[in-house]
This record gives sequence, C-alpha cells and structure tokens, in this order.
Amino acid sequence: MKTTPELSCDVLVVGSGAAGLSVALRLAAQQHNVIVLSKGPISEGSTFYAQGGIAAVFDETDSVESHVEDTLIAGAGIVERHAAEFVASNARSCVQWLIDQGVLFDTEIAANGESSYHLTREGGHSHRRILHAADATGKAVENTLVSKAINHPNIRVLERCNAVDLIISDKIGLPGTRRVVGAWVWNRNKEQVETCQAKAVVLATGGASKVYQYTTNPDISSGDGIAMAWRAGCRVANLEFNQFHPTALFHPQARSFLLSEALRGEGAWLKRPDGTRFMPDFDPRGELAPRDVVARAIDHEMKRLGVDCMYLDISHKPAEFIRHHFPMIYEKLLGLGIDLTKEPVPIVPAAHYTCGGVMVDDRGRSDVDGLYAIGEVSYTGLHGANRMASNSLLECLVYGWSAAEDIARRMPHVHAIPALPAWDESRVDDADERVILQHNWHELRLFMWDYVGIVRTTKRLERAMRRITLLQQEIDEYYANFRVSNNLLELRNLVQVAELIVRCAMQRKESRGLHYTLDYPEQLAESGPTVLSPRSYINK
Repeated sequence: MKTTPELSCDVLVVGSGAAGLSVALRLAAQQHNVIVLSKGPISEGSTFYAQGGIAAVFDETDSVESHVEDTLIAGAGIVERHAAEFVASNARSCVQWLIDQGVLFDTEIAANGESSYHLTREGGHSHRRILHAADATGKAVENTLVSKAINHPNIRVLERCNAVDLIISDKIGLPGTRRVVGAWVWNRNKEQVETCQAKAVVLATGGASKVYQYTTNPDISSGDGIAMAWRAGCRVANLEFNQFHPTALFHPQARSFLLSEALRGEGAWLKRPDGTRFMPDFDPRGELAPRDVVARAIDHEMKRLGVDCMYLDISHKPAEFIRHHFPMIYEKLLGLGIDLTKEPVPIVPAAHYTCGGVMVDDRGRSDVDGLYAIGEVSYTGLHGANRMASNSLLECLVYGWSAAEDIARRMPHVHAIPALPAWDESRVDDADERVILQHNWHELRLFMWDYVGIVRTTKRLERAMRRITLLQQEIDEYYANFRVSNNLLELRNLVQVAELIVRCAMQRKESRGLHYTLDYPEQLAESGPTVLSPRSYINK
C-alpha cells in the first residue's frame, strides 16, 4: 500500500550533533527545506560532552603538512593520506565558520598585548593546535548550533524521533538509479511509525560505543546509522578499531565521565596506586603517546597488579592554573569528593570512539545514491587504526561543509516521490515480555567488553560471534512479531554493528593501532582498511 508521507523535506538529517546541525544549517542557508531527527532532546549527543577541542592550524609555527603527518602517525600506517590532507587543509575555514556562528573559543593576551586563540596540545600532536572553550568545547559548539537551528525557518527539528530504516527505491519497485527516497521514523511522542519522504538523507548518528559495557558516550550511541546503511546495501570499513579513551573516571556515581586528554596535554601524569609513573616504561612520548598506546598501558598495569584502576595526577600544577583551564572537570570531581588540585583521580579506559563506519568519499557520499554519512558514523579514511585527539569534531565540520555543497549541487536534478509504502503493523502485537530485551542488552554489552575489548584473541572473537548469532535470531523474531520500541530498535542496531565489529576484527591478522590480538601481535609489512560488503557477505 502506498501513502502520502506524513513528513516531507528536501533533506532528512538523522542526528543533531556537530555533523548533523552543521550540514543542516549550511543547507538551510541555501533555502533548502531540512528536517533534523533527534533521538532524544536535541542537545543529547556525543558533541555536547566533548571536552578537549577542535584541531586546526592557527599558529604561525604550525603547518597543515605537520597536522597531516601527525594524523598519519597516530593512525598507525593506514590513514588514507588524501583524507588527512582534505580535512587538514579545510580545517581553518570550517572552524572559522563555527566562529562566525558565534562559538567563543578561549583566547590569551601575548606579551605584545595582542589577543590570539589559546591553543592547547593533546596526544599525538607535535604542535599546540587545539582550539577550545575551557574544558567544555562540545557544549559551546552544540549550544551555539542548536540555537541557530531551532530558530531557522528552513529547519524543522523533531525530538524523540528515531529513524527505523531507510527507504530505498528498488525495494519499493521504482525503476532507474538505486537511490534513497526517505526513511521510516519512530515518533516516540506519538508512539507510531511515520514515513518521511526526502530527496537526500544524511546519516549523522554518531558511533556505536554503547555496544560495550563501559563507555564515555551518551545512551544514544547505538550504531543506528551504521546498521541502517548496511541494511540498505552500503559497505562499511575498519569497525575493528574501537577507540578506548584511556582516562574515564572510575567512580560508582559517574561511570561515563571523561577526563579530557587536555589534562595530559597540560602536564598531568598517569600513576600506579603507589604513586609511581608508568607511561615512560611503555613509550618515550609518555602521557602524550596516542590513545591506543596509553589505553593498553593502563590495561596492562591493572591486570599485572590486579587492581581496579590507575590514577591521573595534575596536582603538581598550580591550583589556579587547574581551576582556570579545567573548570567543568574541577567542579564535577569536587561534587564527588575529589579535589583535582590536591589529589590523583582514579581512572579506567572506556569505549569512546568508533573509528570505522559507513564508507564515504570526500563529499560524504555512500554507496547508495542520495545517501550521505558524516561524522563518527562514517569511514572517511581520516582516522586509520587510531583517531588522533580533536580530529573528530573537525571531521564533522569539514564533511558537513563538503556534503552540503554536494547536496546543493545535486538537488535541482532530483525529483520527489509522490507516494511511499506505509508502515505495516497489521501482523504484530504489543510486546509481552520486555525483560527479554533487557537481558539481551546486558548480555551483548558484557561479552563485547570481555571478548572484543582492548586485548583480543581469535577464540574470544569466535565466542562473541556465536553469541551474536543467537541474539540475532531472538531479536529478528521479536522484531517480526512485536511493535517497535526504542529499546528494540537500538538493540537490533547494536547487535548488527557488534557482528560487523567482530567480522572486521576476525579478518585482521595483525595487531595495529586500536586492534590488538594476542594471536597476531606483530604488524604486517603492508596493510590497509578492512572492508565489508553486504553483497559479498550475503553471497557467502
């Protein structure tokens, strides 16, 4: 049955973080009608919680070439150079666009009385090139973009709305080029699935760190865009590279609180429980080594000593310096009874960033015509085997710009579809035992943490795959028989992404960057991205 869609727009943007809102604002400025879907409140996403900053060359002693080289080194040899050059060379103009929107980055007064941006340094960077708003950069960025978006006449923001699946032309019997024509949307306000017609769809849904038991990410990071794109026929790449942030707070009341890498950039030390430093034993760069090195060092020391955590200590710096540069972290910790200026802070690694994702080109274009993926949901080639600090928000901005430019060029040649298939609920019932979802949810996150975490083995990956197969059977049956819910949609997507993560990990017969396996501890002389294709996967 065909129906007039409940929602219609030029461009549907799924996600309301830095990537989604930047592309929406750029397209709206060109008079395109944009709908932005936000799973929760519009600000609830990884962007809002980003502390560190945005990498860009603003210092005269720095260079784009240096930014590129640092990115290549951090990515452990499989960063695609053209992607690093594309992002680094467009960094300053895209950050300037953000400044023009009203984001206020920290400044300092030089000896000659001139004001300039205060640039900090983080792991993997050879220069100070991180623009920041104290230690709450993401909050400043998100609040500015949200304010612009909700007041723009060409943008309609729908909160508490999930994309269920993409609507692809050939799957509904349309001739011609295979392209995306819209999406089904689960509107939690109305508790119903609506159809949304669009000439282009942008996936800006973030990563999939919720697949792990311990994560710094908000609850919405459930891999939705990656799973939807895979089901639509898009290739994915490098999903074995899950970045574990080395320093998440170890505290029962704040398990997902991140302690910014900027702390180490400004001189914080990592210590054992006895107060001795350990990073110099693992890497000559010490605390400023790339995140994969630091996370494995912490994991190693915890297991070697049989302890629950390590410690991060910046108390040797002046108290006023700490309070000025890290006011949000200082206040948060103080509320938990920890004084950052006087004592070390207990920390553990936690899943933080998905370095792989939906394969796209420099314009954010996926394998399906009209479908774009930008930000953490995507694989651009920028991060390789390990994302360098503060390149993530930058990637959102650069591809938000390039995708908007491409969509605007394409728009005059795309014709809207007058009717879309209605969502069919005629053969499903209300869920009878939702405890099944909760049980599967906890089981998935626990075995992914145990078997597909910081250190892996082939046997652990095989165990994980067997459990994923069983969970998929249960969830597919549940999805076929019961009405959708937020938990069901997220679990369905998480299990799909978990499978892709494990398949990528099983294909990589080496240890590189964020993927470390005891069975293949050495790096191969030649390597590249791990690519999975739905077509070849289905044919196996």
